[in-house]
Parts: sequence; structure tokens; C-alpha cells
Amino acid sequence: MQYRKFNKINERVSLLGMGTMRLPEKEDGDVDEREAIEIIRGAIDSGVTYVDTAYTYHNSTSEVILGKALKDGYREKALLADKMPIWLVRGEQHMVEIFYEQLERLDTDCIDMCLVHSVEVDIWERAKELNLMSFLEKMKAQGRIKHIGFSFHDSYEFFAKMLDEYPWEFCQIQLNYMDKNHQAGVKGLKLAAQKGLGVIIMEPLKGGRLTDAVPPAVKVLWDKAEISRTPAEWAFKWLANKPEVTLMLSGMSSKPQLEENIRILSSEDVAELTPEEKNRS
Repeated sequence: MQYRKFNKINERVSLLGMGTMRLPEKEDGDVDEREAIEIIRGAIDSGVTYVDTAYTYHNSTSEVILGKALKDGYREKALLADKMPIWLVRGEQHMVEIFYEQLERLDTDCIDMCLVHSVEVDIWERAKELNLMSFLEKMKAQGRIKHIGFSFHDSYEFFAKMLDEYPWEFCQIQLNYMDKNHQAGVKGLKLAAQKGLGVIIMEPLKGGRLTDAVPPAVKVLWDKAEISRTPAEWAFKWLANKPEVTLMLSGMSSKPQLEENIRILSSEDVAELTPEEKNRS
């Protein structure tokens, strides 16, 4: 596994992170808990040091399953990330209740990486009304949170503003080669890194669409390339080539997906692109 330094928090983290928004499901739509735990632990056994969940993932079962997966010594092997769903919060006391419910679901006394979830203009205004940041700072002072960041889904202009709204330690943005100018985009990635933040990438494979439904125009370029690569390799290498990227979250829902992602992100040349490939990207 390849690793990078996480700015501001003095941690060395795996370039691949384990997301839990797309865990394996049974025919009835419920998460296949046994397989999910095997995948999460398999990721950590393979060198992944960052696991991510949220209050609402998989009908609010993701946190519980991740908490189970982190038993038996696995909790000490990875940074745990979770998010405050401010759009669900009815008031300040309810916000407190949700946070402690998250700790209970995860069966932990500390969330390493706590994010304001899915920030856009209205959500940030709501967060300020509820004094969310003061509450998170209080939890940090008590040792229930180690680091504070935000995940983002709005325009680049608002992203640039958000970076100055609080002394953030890290941020999480959507980015892949099809979304270079979408939301925060590459410009936002570079700006956040310039300000010293660690930058976590979500949707590096665009929810699997960059592996299962490769755009025809992209496939034409790949077919002409000097080196043959899998769709996942192209997507991960495009991001790994950017030194501002701290780590990439992948919601792996099967063991073959995990194995391929581990193989790609463990390659010593994963961050390298030929001059021709750089021009095409």
C-alpha cells in the first residue's frame, strides 16, 4: 500500500481509504453484515488505515457494522471518520443526542475524523444557527473528537469561502477525471492544499460509473494509449498523480473490488503518468 502524509494532523495514511456507503447487500436490500465485516477487515489487513462512515448510510446501519468490524484490535489500526448530518438536526440538544448515538453505534469513545456532512450554503447556515462548531470543539476538548473537517457538495466559489470560515484540519471533496470542474474541482483541491489542509477524495470512480460504464470518448483515448490499463487504474492513477490528494475513499462492495483496488494503490508507480497520458488528462 502507498502512503502519504496527512497535513495538519501529523499522520501517515494509506492512499486508499475504505468507504462504507456501498457495502455488500443481500437480496432483501439489507447489508450482508458478515461479508461487509470481512471486506472492511480485509482492507485494514492489506494496509488501509482510514475508514469512513456516516449516520445515514445504509439506512443508518453502516455505523453499527463498522463498529463491529473494528473489534478484535482493528480499531487501533485505522483512523475512524464519521459525519454530523446537520440537515436532520432539530435543535442543539438533538445535535448532542445524534453525536452520542453515533458513538454508541460505533461502540467507541472517540471519532478520529469528524466532518460536517455534505456542506452546501443552506447546510452551513444551519450549522452556524445551531452552534455546531462550538459543540464539536467542546467534544474535541473532551477527547471525543480528534480532528474536525467537512465534506463538500457546492460550487468552487463557496468552497473557497468555506476554507476561511473555520480553522479546518481537513476537507473531503468529490473529484474524478470526469468531474475536474464540478463542485470544488481541481481548483478547490489545489486551494485547500495551499492552505495546508489534508484533502480526502470521494467518488474517485464516480460511484462505479467510471468502471462499469466508461464514457465512449474516454474509451477512445484509452484505446490509443501506449500502456493498457483497467478503468479503475486510469481513474486512481489520474488522482494519485496529484500530490495535493491525501487519500481516496472507495466504497468497495465485494472482495474482487477490494483486491483490485489494493493492487492498484499498492503499486510503486501508481502516481506516475507518461507525458502523453498527462496531456490527455
